[in-house]
Amino acid sequence: MILHVLDRAREADIGPVAVACGDQVIADAIRADGGSAVLTDPSLPRGSDRVQAALTALDPAGRHDVIVNLQGDLPTIPPAYLRAVLGPLSDPSIDIATLVAPITSRAEAEASQVVKAACAFDGGRAVSPALYFSRAPIPWGDGPLWHHIGIYAFRREALARFVSLPESPLEKRESLEQLRALEAGMRIACARVEHAPFGVDTPDDLERARLALQPAP
Repeated sequence: MILHVLDRAREADIGPVAVACGDQVIADAIRADGGSAVLTDPSLPRGSDRVQAALTALDPAGRHDVIVNLQGDLPTIPPAYLRAVLGPLSDPSIDIATLVAPITSRAEAEASQVVKAACAFDGGRAVSPALYFSRAPIPWGDGPLWHHIGIYAFRREALARFVSLPESPLEKRESLEQLRALEAGMRIACARVEHAPFGVDTPDDLERARLALQPAP
């Protein structure tokens, strides 16, 4: 699965690709495929901390000023989405960019594993400030709901600040680390894409991914 994610990142063609991992087996698999892997401390609590550790190791001179954090459980993410997540950073006031897609069913809206973003794309705009994220179906009332896709584009200084912050109260309550940034006054903006790629979180998800990615006969 991680090799499929690596391929999607390479296909996006937005810059050097590296895998930050806490497991030697994963690092070996990436390197055997010709990829770059950075073995980080397995005790690091979250992916953003691993990304910061890998960035420090790979680019100590600070040559790169934007970092895209793509999780390893999205093997079917379209490469175009990795390009789309850079769009909100054209506004210099935005610290972190991410993606959302329309929620298409009540079951999706009510599923706690589907994170919802409170944002509005009035007037057909493609980018919206993120006001809140929740596992509950927000906002209330008539109108579209937005499925948050767990991919982030950080300005380098924003990533360094983010990982230095302590866990925040709402982050702990919702178990959503992006709320730490909002509670600290950092600005997150969402780019809208057509549909949410599925993540692999369960054995059933893994089987679905295998079926979707197997070569055509």
